[in-house]
Amino acid sequence: MSINKVADGIYKISANIEEMLFEGIWEMPNGVNLNSYVVKGEKTAIIDGVCDWDGVPETFLNLLEEMNVDIKTVDYVIINHMEPDHSGWIDELKVLRPDIKIYCSMAASQLLEAFYGKVDNVTIVRTGDVLDLGGRELEFISTPNVHWPDTIMTMDSLTKTVFTCDVFGSFGVIEPHKGFDDELTEAELDFFVDDTLRYYSNILANFSSFVLRAINKLRTLEPKIIAPGHGIVWRKDPERIISHYEELANYQTGTAKREITILWSSMYGMTEKAVNFIKENLKEKNIEVKVYNIMENSWGTMLASAWESTGYILAMPTYENKMFPPMAGIIDELHKKGYKNRIVFRLGSYGWSGGAEKELKEILEKHKSSWEMLKSVEFKGSPEKEDFNLINDNLSELVKRIDSKLN
Repeated sequence: MSINKVADGIYKISANIEEMLFEGIWEMPNGVNLNSYVVKGEKTAIIDGVCDWDGVPETFLNLLEEMNVDIKTVDYVIINHMEPDHSGWIDELKVLRPDIKIYCSMAASQLLEAFYGKVDNVTIVRTGDVLDLGGRELEFISTPNVHWPDTIMTMDSLTKTVFTCDVFGSFGVIEPHKGFDDELTEAELDFFVDDTLRYYSNILANFSSFVLRAINKLRTLEPKIIAPGHGIVWRKDPERIISHYEELANYQTGTAKREITILWSSMYGMTEKAVNFIKENLKEKNIEVKVYNIMENSWGTMLASAWESTGYILAMPTYENKMFPPMAGIIDELHKKGYKNRIVFRLGSYGWSGGAEKELKEILEKHKSSWEMLKSVEFKGSPEKEDFNLINDNLSELVKRIDSKLN
């Protein structure tokens, strides 16, 4: 855990987490960083709280001492978001300061008792409400469903720092004293921008319309510093991360990059023959292609690729009269996460009988899918010349429709 000064009277306390699955499901190859913030006026407020890793509360209390802050003099806690990676230390805080005042949204207040037992001294805040710390004020902005219904942002009036919790965050651990965009090289900034795609697609994708609403609210505030709950603080160029999030949120409509993500599986190499043919033929069509064997890659990686691709190719065999089971799961998850309006071509092999196509249609109907489906190509056993010709025709049509959509 480390401490860094964000601006006059504002400090960031951070912890790096590496050996875990985010939300118990999402792989993080580069780990994640958790941020809390301490804002000092005549009174002191803590905004969000790192969870009970890395020696919380002992390490946390030691860092407060470095700022000449006694926990007994901390007057307020602001909960921007109740998810336990931001609020999981409240049990310890209740012991240390049972009379501390908590500010949060109505939705968050309804979770406090469910998560941590009875909590007193809770004030419900809405957009435009202000907390006077003496010499500076904290203004609250309601931003529900980014990505829980309880979420708010908090802005420090003195420095125009906006504490945004999950929004504008990213995966990736942070080296001590390298937690700000003005302390990083361009290559290091690119690392966090790249890890933002995985973070966004895995965590926030389904809430993209709410993210765009939050961005519209945020821009009216003209923030000078963006201080998220995960990742680096943007104080040199906050517009860079705001614009990147806006771009990512807009991908939900299906108008993403001129790119195709291929998700495939093969039981005995027959569908794989068609995938190899596709990879070779797409090289001639001058389009970015990303290829993932669904049995060798994490869902988080594949979701990240699919989020910024306008076109998909789904290649899988029939398995016991249905789709190859992991592929059915991924297609279902893509729809649950809100991957809309993609242009999709499906192919695959079968033995005694088909069935994958039937299940695919059932999944699409269940989700009222907005995907634009090309005619599928199914082949008994290994693909033959006629099958390859049909596949190639579909590849040409797929690229044509992608170009038409983006132009």
